[in-house]
Amino acid sequence: MTIRPRRSVLYMPGANARALEKAKSIAADALILDLEDSVAPDAKAEARANVAEAIGSGGYGGRELVIRINGLDTPWGVDDLKMAAQVSPHAVLVPKVARPGDIIGVSRIYGGLGGAPATRMWAMMETPIAIFNVREIASVHEVARLACLVLGTNDLLKESRARASGGRFAILSWLSITLLAARAYGLDVIDGVYNDFRDEAGFRAECEQGRTLGMDGKTLIHPSQVAVCNELFSPAPEEVAWSRKVIEAFARPEHAGKGVITVEGRMVERLHLAMAERMVAIAEAIAP
Repeated sequence: MTIRPRRSVLYMPGANARALEKAKSIAADALILDLEDSVAPDAKAEARANVAEAIGSGGYGGRELVIRINGLDTPWGVDDLKMAAQVSPHAVLVPKVARPGDIIGVSRIYGGLGGAPATRMWAMMETPIAIFNVREIASVHEVARLACLVLGTNDLLKESRARASGGRFAILSWLSITLLAARAYGLDVIDGVYNDFRDEAGFRAECEQGRTLGMDGKTLIHPSQVAVCNELFSPAPEEVAWSRKVIEAFARPEHAGKGVITVEGRMVERLHLAMAERMVAIAEAIAP
């Protein structure tokens, strides 16, 4: 799977054509062109047409383009997926995934509609049953083209009746379980949104928490959140410098085939080499 930065993942309402155009100049790593929650029922068809036009017109540079469809059990989901198959986004975000079959089904239908094999599936983890089944959901990554799990923390809070206060204490275990399941199968994980986009201090603290937990990035609701998110989820210069030293050390002929070596007095294993290679790949991908 291609390593790419997913530090800032910005939701853009599909019904707002001006917002979709503006997104071409926003420095987010990925854009979720939304046909689901942010779009009223009577605007679904217009939003679908807007998203098709936006992707078809291009101009988004290296941003990863993701279409969030409506569920296939709604009146709009199948038409959303047909449109996605025609325009070939980088990924399709499937809402309210509860079981492995949900993501497998969408992936197979997408392929049957002629959707590009390169298009990946992303899964919204936004219900209690999704968290209970997260390992099984992540395990079907190969047959379902699954690349990423996206936490829907607002829905999780609503469904569980938990509160977001206290540094999200009530849901930290759910975030960690999702992350561990994803990592077990080589998937990325994107943290949920922070609703008060005017509260930079609170947003910064939640980004730092997500980064500490191991999240690859965060979903965003407003362009003003992108810069802080990119800053906090970017590899630190000292991390990149150390990673380059590890890569260089393992590349020396005298270390060929070794599982453990010493770099500047520190024991380093090949698992650290894999971590270093990913760190450098991400740093190079976001370099200006």
